[in-house]
Amino acid sequence: MKQTRLLMGMPISIEIIDKSVDEKIFDVVYDYFKYIDNKFSVYKNDSEISQINQNKILEKDYSKDMKQVLKFCEQTRKQTNGFFNIQKDIGIDPSGLVKGWAIFNGAKLLKKNGFENFYIEAGGDIQVSGKNLDKENWRIGIRNPFKEFKENEIVKVISVFNKGVATSGTYLRGAHIYNPKDRNKKVDEIVSLTVIGSNIYEADRFATAAFAMGQKAILFVEGLNGFEGYQIDKNGIATFTSGFNKFILENEKN
Repeated sequence: MKQTRLLMGMPISIEIIDKSVDEKIFDVVYDYFKYIDNKFSVYKNDSEISQINQNKILEKDYSKDMKQVLKFCEQTRKQTNGFFNIQKDIGIDPSGLVKGWAIFNGAKLLKKNGFENFYIEAGGDIQVSGKNLDKENWRIGIRNPFKEFKENEIVKVISVFNKGVATSGTYLRGAHIYNPKDRNKKVDEIVSLTVIGSNIYEADRFATAAFAMGQKAILFVEGLNGFEGYQIDKNGIATFTSGFNKFILENEKN
């Protein structure tokens, strides 16, 4: 059973293969995404993050989830040598971490309710669990990031099991990632970066930070333990980490 609903400003798709699935579990997970949007959206004036940026909530009164997310953001800032930074002129914006974290928690909700074979996808970030309908690993396509080519053209297909796959790029939302070390420097050396990690929270936060590094992104991913990546630069040249090849479908390797 599969559903797609528009939340958090994007379509969020959930497919559950387990035979015991019913409509109720979809409501449970989508309600969680609504909760996340109401708490962390910088576009909603009454969200907790907006209230914090308006100095209407003191740090001691932050919710448990807010404290946890801000802690994770600071941890990621340190791990990426400052390339992940939520500080902006108008306040703080943890959006670069929240989406992956929310998908990861949504997957935990499904597992808590006894489901093992599913995927959750939001804005190009995907968490897969178990097997697909054909009882095989989930297959995920990496989209051609250049607009002059056919829309939704797939340049590479990967096969994953119990992994998170995050793609940062400019082909859907335009230039929305900035270099926190030099905000006047245009981030345009690469156009797409796909990161495979143990879960979508880990993959997403490092994909966002690495993209801001430009051509050095793939080297950063190569240096991360347990992660693989696939990078396409502005000239259409693809570079991937040493272990990425094992995720490419056999008929895609030639």
